[in-house]
Amino acid sequence: MQTQPNSWTRDAAQALYDLPLMDLLFRAQTVHRANFDPNKVQTSKLLSIKTGGCAEDCAYCSQSARNGSKLSASKLIEVERVLSEARKAKEGGATRFCMGAAWREPKDRDMAALVAMVEGVRDMGMESCMTLGMLSDTQVVQLRDAGLDYYNHNIDTSERYYSEVITTRTFADRIDTMNRVQEAGIKVCSGGILGMGEGVQDRMDMLVTLANMAPAPDSVPINMLMPQQDTPLADAKPIDPIDFVRVIAVARIMMPQSYVRLSAGRSDMSDELQAMCFFAGANSIFVGETLLTAENPEEDTDAVLFAKLGLQAEVAAQDSRADAAE
Repeated sequence: MQTQPNSWTRDAAQALYDLPLMDLLFRAQTVHRANFDPNKVQTSKLLSIKTGGCAEDCAYCSQSARNGSKLSASKLIEVERVLSEARKAKEGGATRFCMGAAWREPKDRDMAALVAMVEGVRDMGMESCMTLGMLSDTQVVQLRDAGLDYYNHNIDTSERYYSEVITTRTFADRIDTMNRVQEAGIKVCSGGILGMGEGVQDRMDMLVTLANMAPAPDSVPINMLMPQQDTPLADAKPIDPIDFVRVIAVARIMMPQSYVRLSAGRSDMSDELQAMCFFAGANSIFVGETLLTAENPEEDTDAVLFAKLGLQAEVAAQDSRADAAE
């Protein structure tokens, strides 16, 4: 992973996006094969550890307490329940366990439980990831010392379009949190959502922001908006599938060593569209029936698709701590 920033521009990203589709896919697949096994896909499991009642007003999110959603708020769930779900995820083949809380930021009183969750997941030999909103310097250090591998903090869209989607937190706030996480030595997982009414230039600006980080995010989730009832984007017009594939391909070219995750929206995608996304360079998915509060293909559906395409789930590197615990 590069440590010096790239110097991608919107014009350069747009030039890639505008290539004839076959040329773009060929270039993306060439880059992908130079950095990854083209027939392996990294699989992650996502668990909502605290649902609903979020103070943010993200227009796409059914967990916001501000946008009219009727989803009731829950408390942070117990550590052992989280670890039980992590064990099931590992048995199902997941190599990374992601934990998401609907918060603007965690409270200090929650940190002991969060640290215990990270330590428990890591002791199982899986990679750990959390998404908790903004973090203080002290909280970042606590999570790093617990062994957190990844912190997810999506930028969602371009800086220009950001205020059309979220007003309770600035684009700069998100960048500051990611910088704080990276400076502590935790890997960053950051991407965005397509289909919120943004233009192609916004999608390219989002990718430029991510690609020019030093280093670029280790994981880049690209989400297709799944309109949720009672949210401002409930009636958003779907993104054209080929446009979606183009963004995946450009992300792969601009961030050659990052995992590009085909994230939310897969339950609405055909097998053919998912296959095109994998060919364009996507090499990570979430497995399981739900992504926080959105639907996701069930594991047996993914197994059938993988068999059709000749894909295999990536196997995690052996973790010495897991060996010691057994």
